[in-house]
Amino acid sequence: MKKTLYIKLLLSYLLFGIIGFIVISTAISYFSMEYVKKHEASMLYREANLIASDYAISYYSNDITLADFEERIEALDTYLSAQIWVVDTNGDILVNSEKKTDLLNLENIEGFDIRDFGNQYHKTGTFYDKFAEEQISVYAPISINYRVRGYVFIHKPLQKLYTFSNGVLNISYMTLAMLFICALILLGVLVFTIILPIKKVTKAANEYISGNFDHPVDIHTDDEIGYLAASLTYMANELNTLEEDQRKFVSNVSHDFRSPLTSIKGYVEAMLDGTIPVENQEKYLNIILFETERLNKLTKSLLELNKYGNRGMMLDITTFDINNTIKMTVRTFEGICMEKRISFELILTGQTLFVRADMSKIQQVIYNLIDNAIKFSHSDSTITIETTLKNKKIFVSVKDSGIGIPKDSLSKIWERFYKSDLSRGKDKKGTGLGLSIVKEIIQAHKENINVISTEGVGTEFIFSLPFYQPEDED
Repeated sequence: MKKTLYIKLLLSYLLFGIIGFIVISTAISYFSMEYVKKHEASMLYREANLIASDYAISYYSNDITLADFEERIEALDTYLSAQIWVVDTNGDILVNSEKKTDLLNLENIEGFDIRDFGNQYHKTGTFYDKFAEEQISVYAPISINYRVRGYVFIHKPLQKLYTFSNGVLNISYMTLAMLFICALILLGVLVFTIILPIKKVTKAANEYISGNFDHPVDIHTDDEIGYLAASLTYMANELNTLEEDQRKFVSNVSHDFRSPLTSIKGYVEAMLDGTIPVENQEKYLNIILFETERLNKLTKSLLELNKYGNRGMMLDITTFDINNTIKMTVRTFEGICMEKRISFELILTGQTLFVRADMSKIQQVIYNLIDNAIKFSHSDSTITIETTLKNKKIFVSVKDSGIGIPKDSLSKIWERFYKSDLSRGKDKKGTGLGLSIVKEIIQAHKENINVISTEGVGTEFIFSLPFYQPEDED
């Protein structure tokens, strides 16, 4: 049987109760009784010394009569709830607070020896079998002229001490009961604030395991449990989005591969069965070549994006001149720009501008952004590339004056395979992965990329890189 946290807490509560009862009923009972004994013995010893040094000496010195002595002893007996004896050194009881003294027929304590007390002034027992129940007996010597003439004994039943000790123990039991009630309340609070929320979290986790990512976690507390629930909800939303993205990804890949493959298959079959005459085959072979290149580019982009999407991807960080990299990349587009009559305007800060980054990947970012700008620029237009330095960051801007991006598409352009409705007419050869690759590379560098676009006016992409000063190495 699986032990739940609630069962563990309940067992701990019961264990606490049992241990608490055992401790109080044994240890506290013993220690409280010992304390009461010592406290009572100390008080009785003070009284015995007072009697021995005052009343007894006055009696032995004939300053007071036997009747006066007995009267005072009886008063103290009532006050102390204890018997008071005056015993001579031979063990004869001269005065007993419980009875009148008969000097002609004194009661003797058989086997009396004061040395039985040892180095203590009190002992417990029946005092030489003179009592039916155990007593705590305290003595004080009566000394006259440095000579011991007798002893004052005070006897008090232990049962009275037990009664007092049990009263203290009852208070301890009441305290323990209050602790049990407080612990029970605490257990209830723990159940409602921890156990039940954990059960909800566990149920939600099981639902997510089974694929139901829409199951709600109804916990809204501002503590660790609430944070866990919020994290779990966020994870479920991300997994749900990831699953949707995966379905969309497969759908898009299937569509982007199926279209050119269908076209290639159709043209090849038409050429083989003679539908397309030999004199027209060159035209359709060029179409097949175009579609093949698109498939090749799509495959490379997928492989590249998969590599960049890996969080463990390694960057070859070096120091290089971003201005020079931009100039070299722009030159690769001279042919297509001449065809479309598109020119470049480079606004570069300084002769050289060094950054710390992966040169090949940043070159690919610049290439993809320029390629994207050319695709959506009108003929006889200008693409502006600018570098600026601000707060030890280099900002690279690629700006075109093309068709722009619709406002509702700005947040989607980074998604894989996404193409806006306006771009579909112009981007015949695009894969919809270029900007995804750009964002992955920039994020791998722990930098940012933003886009500003107005439909029908143009688009500007701006990304940041860490600035590097050569003299910093000195």
